[in-house]
Amino acid sequence: MALLELILVSSALLAGVCAAGPQVLKVTTIKEEPYTMSKGSELEGFCIDLLSAVSKKLDFKYDIQLVKDSRYGTTDENGSWNGMIGEIIRGEADIAVAPLTLTAKRETVVDMTKPFMQTGLSFILRKDLASDDSQFLSLLNLFSTEMWMGVLVAYLLTSVCIFLVSRISPCEWEQPEKEKNFFTLSHSFWYTVGALTLQGAGPHPKALSGRVITSIWWLFSLVLLACYFANLSLWLHSDNQQLSIKSFEDLANQNVIEYGTIKDSSSLNFFKNSNNPTYHRIYEHIKKAQSYSLNAEEGFRKAQKGNYAFIGESVSLDLAVARYCNLTRAPEIIGMRGYSIAAPLGSSLVKNLSVAILRLSESGELDYFRSKWWASSCVAKNGKGAPLKPASLKGIFLLLALGLGLGLFLALMELAAKSRKIANTEQKSCCSVMSAELSQRFKGGEATTSESSEKSKA
Repeated sequence: MALLELILVSSALLAGVCAAGPQVLKVTTIKEEPYTMSKGSELEGFCIDLLSAVSKKLDFKYDIQLVKDSRYGTTDENGSWNGMIGEIIRGEADIAVAPLTLTAKRETVVDMTKPFMQTGLSFILRKDLASDDSQFLSLLNLFSTEMWMGVLVAYLLTSVCIFLVSRISPCEWEQPEKEKNFFTLSHSFWYTVGALTLQGAGPHPKALSGRVITSIWWLFSLVLLACYFANLSLWLHSDNQQLSIKSFEDLANQNVIEYGTIKDSSSLNFFKNSNNPTYHRIYEHIKKAQSYSLNAEEGFRKAQKGNYAFIGESVSLDLAVARYCNLTRAPEIIGMRGYSIAAPLGSSLVKNLSVAILRLSESGELDYFRSKWWASSCVAKNGKGAPLKPASLKGIFLLLALGLGLGLFLALMELAAKSRKIANTEQKSCCSVMSAELSQRFKGGEATTSESSEKSKA
């Protein structure tokens, strides 16, 4: 009889367990874009997608709620924890899924998983308060490297074509055996440079073929210089008397722009506990000026108004730059740390949650969530002009190529006309006469030596 009762009780317990289904976890989070945002009566964002993916892998259900005091978690004057960390400690929530920074102080009171996102500290400020680069070679940056290479190739080809046309065309060099050709290779290069700088260098070509090439090169030079000076004007206009603030040291060494961060945040504690003199000086300044922000949104608004640099997590700042196109983030990132999920001390969930996060990272799902919620809505406009590329001036490059080809063709036609005339007079083959003409024209002026010696004797 006792055995029968034991079997019935065991069956009832098993039935209760089966009926209960997957475990329901109480999840606390904080509203911050793009991690957790309201969409009607529901929540969406990076952390919501992360929680959904983890729950599917570990087979649990969850009941999500926003933290009551809208804080991440720090100690108050009495040493008690507030925010999401406080709710975990008091048993009001089983896990906290939010951009919760993994710190040694928090690790002593709660257990935290492997980071699901790496971040660091940086700062944002309005674009007109930051200077991109004021280097000595900034004038070269107005054109891209490909553009400068294209200009160099165009210069070399044009100079060589002017040299060839001056040699081939009989209208330019009528009697190679008696006359000296002024358009040597070195003079051709010098002549092309003179045209590029709008200075000119004589003598100028007399033949139609040479004039076609020089005219096209002059047009090419005018368009090229007009584009360069337009970019130069934009660059000078956007770079006038700007502060060069690229690092935390630059920020600490100036007193024009105010700076601050969220009060009682891990970012502020980093500067407070740092042994770096520059970082500790930043903390002392923020404390003295009371330049705190209640949350990230307030920091973004202050930065947009100007004369304020907001210090925060780099991933959150990247989102602000993607949303607010007049803001820019400093290139320096310090104090690398990670965002983790928090659970009570000794919780068996931490190990399973860490494994699930690693699997999501290895499968690329975390990268997908990041690209989904950090998409930029900014379109490049105004500001400092981008370096000019050859594709922007492909029309003028094409026109120059056609002009060079036309000039060489005309020079050959002029020589062919003269060769045909001589061939008809001397009853020779036109090809042989033209070949002899070309050979004589590219000897380098040896035919003029006899004439010069006779003149010296006289």
